Amino acid sequence: MALETLLIGAISPLRIALGLLLGLGAGGVAAWRRALTPGGAAVAAMNGTLILGFGGWAWGLTLGLAFALTSRFSHYKARIKQQQTGMRIAESREQRNAVQVLVNGSPAALIALAYGLMGQPPILFAAFAGVLATVTADTWASELGILSQQPPRLITTGQRVEPGTPGSVTPLGLGISLVGGLFIGLSLALAYLIVFWLAGAPLNFPGWLLTAGLAGGLTGSLADSLLGTTLQARYRLPDGQETERPVRPDGGRNLRVRGLPWLNNDMVNLLSSLAGGVVALLVR
Repeated sequence: MALETLLIGAISPLRIALGLLLGLGAGGVAAWRRALTPGGAAVAAMNGTLILGFGGWAWGLTLGLAFALTSRFSHYKARIKQQQTGMRIAESREQRNAVQVLVNGSPAALIALAYGLMGQPPILFAAFAGVLATVTADTWASELGILSQQPPRLITTGQRVEPGTPGSVTPLGLGISLVGGLFIGLSLALAYLIVFWLAGAPLNFPGWLLTAGLAGGLTGSLADSLLGTTLQARYRLPDGQETERPVRPDGGRNLRVRGLPWLNNDMVNLLSSLAGGVVALLVR
């Protein structure tokens, strides 16, 4: 029974402690490899602790695998991607800071906390799948879709735009969104089976997770593109180029030309992940 509690129990102090140790270790490695800033590493450790400690091993294992692959994709041809996007995006494509990690990871962490405290309701498992699928699908599409040989187009009008323009999509990016969402659903389902098998609990393949991950990830990724091209704040650089950045590296402020002033890239990511979570709930 002790093993079953550690593996699949609602709350296990030992699992929380292991989550903290693993989170600190993973965050430290990510900071050392310059995938995260020190602040980003600290937030990642907190999120990992909550997800593994209160969600369970299936949640934690899937998060760790997704994070490792996302970090790899972020560094893949990073110089080429930075040259293509220039000043159009808000942050560096390589190193993620505390705000970025908080926005992308905290919704899943809070869902995990509620899941453990509320007795593991399946509906929150579905919400976690949708939120994590959205973050993964959107990030993978951004990091790899920008390398598409076909020019990106705005999701609303089909107009050709420069790589890195908010709201733009490519066939490659859309395909990668599907892969990212399906990856989360499949990883959660397989991890769930492995954990329950190790605990000696009855096995029942949660096939609905594949649909939840696929639908949630694609919906959230498309919502990100739609918000990015319609409501996200956009600014103009002195040379006339549009950007997500309200402030230039030299400290000068850029003129806002459209969009809601509070809806920056981080808020777009947050809202789109919530949309993915809601869709996954409906699938469940």
